[in-house]
Amino acid sequence: MAAKANTLTLETPIPVAEHVGGEQHIESHEGGDHAHDNPYLHHHFDDMEQQRESTTLAMWAFLATEVMMFGGLFLAYTLYRWSFGNAYVIGSHHMNWKLGAINTGVLLVSSLTMAMAVHSAALRDKKKLIGYLVVTFILGATFLVIKYFEWSHDFHIGLVPSLAWNYYDRPGNAAELLSLRDAGVTPDNIKLFFVIYFCMTGLHAIHMIIGLIMLTVFLLMARKNAFTTGNDQPIEIGGLYWHLIDIIWVFLFPLLYLIGGIKH
Repeated sequence: MAAKANTLTLETPIPVAEHVGGEQHIESHEGGDHAHDNPYLHHHFDDMEQQRESTTLAMWAFLATEVMMFGGLFLAYTLYRWSFGNAYVIGSHHMNWKLGAINTGVLLVSSLTMAMAVHSAALRDKKKLIGYLVVTFILGATFLVIKYFEWSHDFHIGLVPSLAWNYYDRPGNAAELLSLRDAGVTPDNIKLFFVIYFCMTGLHAIHMIIGLIMLTVFLLMARKNAFTTGNDQPIEIGGLYWHLIDIIWVFLFPLLYLIGGIKH
């Protein structure tokens, strides 16, 4: 009997006795936020603070992998530019730097509106949250529309490797072909620049599309008060992803559009 009593004592949670208002209340140490049935606390976390810190750390780890992925393309860009510097300068002159500059401004403003959306969610302001998310979505869509016109122009004039690469075969561009020879550059060297250009901007555009899908989901959930009742961290995490997209473009714009200077 003594052994059995000891076993029960070890396995049974010890209650804590508190005297509140002259009455004795028994409260267990177990449960934490779970005892309060917090709808936003996942079962594998002890409290909301731990959940927030863990989720933020996971997001930064994901962003680090994104940086490494783009870093491979930046490394390829650096190596080939070092090997074919003149070709990159000439290739950059085919870029429409004005549209690139407009897109840069569009994304910088979208970063501001996304930051305001995060702030509005923290303040539990549903109306402003939805408004800033809508503006951010419109700006992101505007960026992709401008890129579409850029890529369509490149395709039309024959500067898209594998799909439409005949720019220097056209009679009207014979003078440019001669200037390439004088600079010690071949059309294939220019083609290499455009391969890097479409890989980098294409991967960036894919991330933009993912970001727009994310914003669409956020808007649908925000209408149901999903982020203005104490659960604003998803907006904060989404903001980190959106800012990464913007920062990458800030590097792409000068490296692809401005390396040869502003020609026209």
